[in-house]
Amino acid sequence: MNPNLDRLHPYPFEKLAELKASIVPPANVPPIALSIGEPKHPAPDFVKQVVSDNLDKLANYPTTKGTDALREAIANWATRRFNLKPGSLTAASHVIPVNGTREAIFSLVQATINPVANATVVSPNPFYQIYEGAAFLAGATPHYLPCAADNHFIPDFEAVEDKVWQQCQILFLCSPGNPSGAVIPRATLKRLIELADRFDFIIASDECYSELYPDENNPPEGLLETCAAIGRDDYARCIVFHSLSKRSNLPGLRSGFVAGDARILADYLRYRTYHGSAMPIQHQLASIAAWDDEAHVAENRAAYRAKFDAVVPILAEVMRVAAPDAGFYLWPETPYADDRFARDLAEQQNVHVLPGRYLSRETDGHNPGENRIRMALVAPLEECVEAAKRIRNFILNSTT
Repeated sequence: MNPNLDRLHPYPFEKLAELKASIVPPANVPPIALSIGEPKHPAPDFVKQVVSDNLDKLANYPTTKGTDALREAIANWATRRFNLKPGSLTAASHVIPVNGTREAIFSLVQATINPVANATVVSPNPFYQIYEGAAFLAGATPHYLPCAADNHFIPDFEAVEDKVWQQCQILFLCSPGNPSGAVIPRATLKRLIELADRFDFIIASDECYSELYPDENNPPEGLLETCAAIGRDDYARCIVFHSLSKRSNLPGLRSGFVAGDARILADYLRYRTYHGSAMPIQHQLASIAAWDDEAHVAENRAAYRAKFDAVVPILAEVMRVAAPDAGFYLWPETPYADDRFARDLAEQQNVHVLPGRYLSRETDGHNPGENRIRMALVAPLEECVEAAKRIRNFILNSTT
C-alpha cells in the first residue's frame, strides 16, 4: 500500500462520531444537526427538471473536458461575477468542469506537486481537511498558518519566513473561510500574487462559499477578480475552485469547476484524462441552467440572512459570536473545552455541532480551533432558532 496513507488523519466527522459514541441524548428532544455543512434548502426545481428531461444521456460517455456549452456558461458566469476582462477567461483554455471541488482540490495537488525533498503545501489553519490529505498523498508536507481572531481569522502571511515560501509549491486559500467566513481583502491577495511570482508557487483559492454573503451590493472578491484589477489577465499561477453545492443547494449533483492559469490547467486536464473523472452529460446540462440563473441564488442568500439575523442575537447573550463576512457557518467561542462542550451539548440538548479542534492542527503548542465550535446554519430557520435557544439554556444552566 501507499505508505503515505498512514499519514492521513481521521476525518472530523469520524472523530465526532467517536466523541459521541457513548452518549444517550434525551429521547423527548428532537435532534438538530448543525455539525455538517450540507445544504438543506430545496434544490431548484428547474435544475431537477433538466436532469429528468435528459436521462437518455445516460447512454453517452461524457468527455473529461466537458461540453463546450458548459465551459462557456461557466466562463460567462465567472466573467460577470468577478468583473473580468471580457474574453480573458476562455472556455477553451481557462475552465475545466469537475465532479465537485473536493475531487478537484485533491486531484489538482496530485497533478501539480513535484515530490522533491521539502515539497510544501501551505494551508490556513483551521482548514478543509482535503488540503492536508491531498498534500500527504502527493508526497508533500503541509505547513499550517493559524487563522486567529486578532487578524480577523486570516493568516498573517507577512509572518511567514522566506524559507517556507521557497519550499512552497501550492498555497491554499479559503475565502470566504471555512469555518470563520472571513473574506481575504484585495490588498492581501495582491501581496500573495507578488509572493507567488517571486517564489514560483501556485495559489489555489477555494471559493465555494463566495455566493453566500449578507450584502447584495458587496459580494466577496475572488482571486481572479484581483488578477483583473491589477491587469493580470493571463491569471498566471492563480487557480480558483467553485461549486454549485452551496450556491445552488446541489451537493448531490457533484458539479463545480476549476479556472485560471491556462498552462496549469492544460497539464491538469491531461492528468484528469487518465484519472477518469468526467461529469455525466445530464449533470452538465443541469449545471448550465444553474450557472445561468441568479434569482434562486439571491433567494438562497436571503434564507441564510434570516437565520443569522435570528440566531446570532440569541447566542450573543451567552457566547462571543458574530455573523461571518460570508458563508453559512458560525464560529463562536465556548465557555470550556470545545470537544467536551460539543459532547455535553449533544447529550443534554440533542444539538450537534463540530468541535473546532477537529478542524485544526496544533502548531507551536497551540490549536487555533480550540474553544470554538463550528455551527452550520443549514437546518430550517425554525430548527436553527430552536438550536440557539437550547444552546443558550445549556450554557446558562451549565456548572462546568
